[in-house]
Amino acid sequence: MNRIIRTLAVFAASAAVLGAQAQAQAPAARSDYPTKPIRVVVTFPPGGSSDAVVRMLLPRLNDKLGQQVIVDNRPGAGGNIGLSVVAKAPADGYTLGVGAAGGLTANVSLYAQMPFDPIKDFKPVTMLAAIPFVIIGHPSLGPKNLRDLIALAKAQPGKLSIAHGGNGTAMHLSAALLGQMAEVRLVEVPYRGSGPAALDVLSGQIPLAVVDLPSALQHIKAGKLVAYAVTSPQRLAMLPEVPTVSEAGLPGYDSTGWFGLVAPAGTPQPIIARLNAEFTAALNDEATKASMRGLGVEPAPTKVEDFERYLQSETRKWAKVIKTADIKLD
Repeated sequence: MNRIIRTLAVFAASAAVLGAQAQAQAPAARSDYPTKPIRVVVTFPPGGSSDAVVRMLLPRLNDKLGQQVIVDNRPGAGGNIGLSVVAKAPADGYTLGVGAAGGLTANVSLYAQMPFDPIKDFKPVTMLAAIPFVIIGHPSLGPKNLRDLIALAKAQPGKLSIAHGGNGTAMHLSAALLGQMAEVRLVEVPYRGSGPAALDVLSGQIPLAVVDLPSALQHIKAGKLVAYAVTSPQRLAMLPEVPTVSEAGLPGYDSTGWFGLVAPAGTPQPIIARLNAEFTAALNDEATKASMRGLGVEPAPTKVEDFERYLQSETRKWAKVIKTADIKLD
């Protein structure tokens, strides 16, 4: 019996030593990351703002990471197609995803069935950019500010139409949140993107729209469109005279479009930390910031834990808005 006890003690000591060696070696092995190209699945088609921003970061990322970062565009189903690829990928840091508010927060409430769980199946890395929207109207509508617009909508319940960039998009949800907080009934009309929606307001085909800034900026500056408010919590440098929705009469309103970087759940923390450091450094580069702002997007480098909390908060917020508005996508 004593011999057995002594033998087990030897085995236990050996196992402890081997375990300690393995723990000491694991971080060293991960510190070699990356040793091969990294694929970034972008859930939007080539040419869009998210695609353009990621490609803008590539030269710096390739240099700092020492490996090529490859963009793989997988658009469709509000981001679900591309993000499902990421959710099923090995959690080794070599497949990442760029998703927006839809795929990462709202779709779980919009779709009856989802191919992934946006909270459980991903590890947030960093937000990449914020895309503020602007509420615009045709000058012939009459109101010059948001309070007067809301008063008009209350006087004509269910008669004012507001265009947005497509069912389930952040612009759609922005319009729904506006109606709920202002307690007015607006007829929400989906378009295939901000551009067509802004053009129809410009031509007088529809009185109102929620669109991204690049689609409307030049027409606002020319006085051909009225900018009632921006949907972000702060005013925009490009439209400093236009108030936020919160300032203009609906305190607490915030509906900013954004897109961010995620990795499959289970990706080792040292890899997440490395990716966060390199992507946020690239976003903080002054030349990059200027180029992004030229596209109408605001750089939004974020700590991992802050991005994680934001995703959880936005998921809860939009679940309430979607349920109240009874929005469903199949």
